Amino acid sequence: MSKILARFAKDESGATAIEYGLIAALIALAIIVGAGALGNALNTKFEHIKSVLSTTN
Repeated sequence: MSKILARFAKDESGATAIEYGLIAALIALAIIVGAGALGNALNTKFEHIKSVLSTTN
């Protein structure tokens, strides 16, 4: 029984999987935030272009 508990205590595969999951979650969060900021910047730029084009008519 002690061999089983010692082997369980030394097993780090679960911790590694959790670390990879956290890294993937942080990367996904960075992509989402970056895409949102890019979308807002593009929206502002296109609204400006729309207003310039509407005043030239």
